Amino acid sequence: MSEVAYQVNDLVWAKMKGFSPWPGKVSDPPPELKKTPKKGGPVKCVFFFGSNNYAWIEEHNIKPYEKFKDQLKNSSKSAAFKDAVVAIETYIKDPDQFDSVFDNNHRDTDAEFNKLREETADDTADLDESAVTSPVASPPTTAKKSASKRKSEIKPKVEPKSGTKSPVAKRKRLLNDSAMKNSSPDLSSSFTPTPRRNISVTQLLNRPSTVVKPDAPEIDVGKVSTTLKSKNINPSTLSFGFLGLGIMGSGIVKNLINSGHKVCVWNRTASKCRKFEEAGAEIKLTPCDVIDATDITFSCVSDPQVAKDLVFGNCGVLSCDDMTNKGYVEMTGIDAETSQDIAEAINNRMGRYLEAQIQGSKSQAEEGTLIILAAGDRTLFDECQTCFEAMGRNSFYLGDVGHASKMNLVLQMMGGVALAGLAEAMALADRAGLQQKDVLEVLELTSMASPMMLEKGQAIIKGDFPTNLALSHMQKDLKLALSMAENLEQPLPLAATSNEVYKHAKRLGYGDHDASAVYKTNTAKETKVDTKKEVKKRKKSKKN
Repeated sequence: MSEVAYQVNDLVWAKMKGFSPWPGKVSDPPPELKKTPKKGGPVKCVFFFGSNNYAWIEEHNIKPYEKFKDQLKNSSKSAAFKDAVVAIETYIKDPDQFDSVFDNNHRDTDAEFNKLREETADDTADLDESAVTSPVASPPTTAKKSASKRKSEIKPKVEPKSGTKSPVAKRKRLLNDSAMKNSSPDLSSSFTPTPRRNISVTQLLNRPSTVVKPDAPEIDVGKVSTTLKSKNINPSTLSFGFLGLGIMGSGIVKNLINSGHKVCVWNRTASKCRKFEEAGAEIKLTPCDVIDATDITFSCVSDPQVAKDLVFGNCGVLSCDDMTNKGYVEMTGIDAETSQDIAEAINNRMGRYLEAQIQGSKSQAEEGTLIILAAGDRTLFDECQTCFEAMGRNSFYLGDVGHASKMNLVLQMMGGVALAGLAEAMALADRAGLQQKDVLEVLELTSMASPMMLEKGQAIIKGDFPTNLALSHMQKDLKLALSMAENLEQPLPLAATSNEVYKHAKRLGYGDHDASAVYKTNTAKETKVDTKKEVKKRKKSKKN
């Protein structure tokens, strides 16, 4: 129990589980924030500086700002945290400067951001030949300001730069469009700081304008796969929830429904839920609504941060009324530390936790031939057996929480390195005048042949890269494997090099394509970038 009685407008340090204390201000809750959650003690609504968002925080996780300022102001080295500290100090000196932040906190920034992106795209062609000597333009509605003024000014509703984000910024993706209208997109990934070289906008993004997102064909939910028909599953009588209907989640839920399980779904983009509703699934507005309505809930989203968002954020898993004996199964590709954080939070609410990492791709998820790697609550693993049978061909129980995550990252690292090697070999064959289809035909007869090598090889030959396993997800897994190796002081030179190759492919615009699009890094033409010295030389020669 906190010894301080916090009042509205008090400046504080507020801490959410798994994150550093963040500078904030006790505030009246905005209309969009869900009613006071049922937690173990009294809570306060806190406005977070830097991200300009709100969250309910338990009072024992709040400390007075001035009293603990010297102790906590250096608790994180991230640029986002430093920006937040600068913001609160600016607020102390001049509160009026934040009037627009509080007044506009409920703007639909998604619409503004999409409009800005369109305008930026339209301007790219005109700017391509011109030198960029200042940061990429701010939104058109914002007047130009001097460099010194920009440093001290607080930009409302703009996420901090990459690095550790504020707790609320990391959880902003919790609700679908119908449940929350003021989620703020991360603009930092679309804007680049002032370059020191003469670079055009297109070169700055290092991304060909011709690259478009691959087609995402609609999944036929009613179509029962041949593999599922042969299994003759006797579905469990328990009710199941599923959070996330992306590339893998859609195929998994399809098989759960077609095998006779009772399923309740949620997705950030609500429109993706409709076809599953037509097939018999029930739709809920928020993750906590799914938890309340079901016995066991699966989660399968894009990365560890989104997985944390679903659990710790507003209207997330921990916001449900009662988690006693409820099961939570994390299928997102995550690191062991994230899995253990989630497990601890679920167990503290008297719930049960199981990590169930999946080996396979989109086609295997739809066919029901995934490999399930599980760790955590053994009873929950047993209760999920009919679901695992519908999802995959084998499931393995590996013991304590974290073991399945580690096993998955090891396997993903093998696949990522092998695929990068295949891409380089196919590029070399083409440069040497060999037919790539002949290379693949010979490969199929050797001991090196595998379904993945042959499937990705065909994608490279065709050159269309339809997404089975997103390249961005493969790069994410390599990054997590490298992080695990760093903690264990295990050198991974091949994995580190492969990670850089996948990062290059992402910069070229292939993050949403299949991982086999890593081949494009071997064929993309390098863009020559002029240095300042070269520009001056050219100008001097023109004068002469």
